[in-house]
Amino acid sequence: MDKAKIRVLIAKPGLDGHDRGAKVIARALRDSGMEVIYTGLRQSPEDIVEAAIQEDVHFIGLSILSGAHSHIFPKVIELLKENDAEDIKIIAGGIIPDQEIPKWKEIGIDAIFGPGTSTIDIIDYINRSVK
Repeated sequence: MDKAKIRVLIAKPGLDGHDRGAKVIARALRDSGMEVIYTGLRQSPEDIVEAAIQEDVHFIGLSILSGAHSHIFPKVIELLKENDAEDIKIIAGGIIPDQEIPKWKEIGIDAIFGPGTSTIDIIDYINRSVK
């Protein structure tokens, strides 16, 4: 697939008000030729999934620094299933304890990128994952 056609929705769910990292990722993905939709701060899982479906994205990128991932990840996964949109992959970044990563991957988070991950690594991962 031509990477210009890869569509990614970047979202800041919950009450987390720190969006610098999300904006850096959104810019890097856009600069690499992807179409990026940035939803802004304080998005509910319902808002995120609705926007992802409307925008026909390949990926939802969740940026979470608040520790609310234990609530948000399962809800987003559930809403994608309810809306028959399980083909949308979920990637996440932020503060996710390393010991939890295998559990989240098992239930439906495609990839988790921790602090310090290179934007090039994220871009390469997305490009490899979209066929």
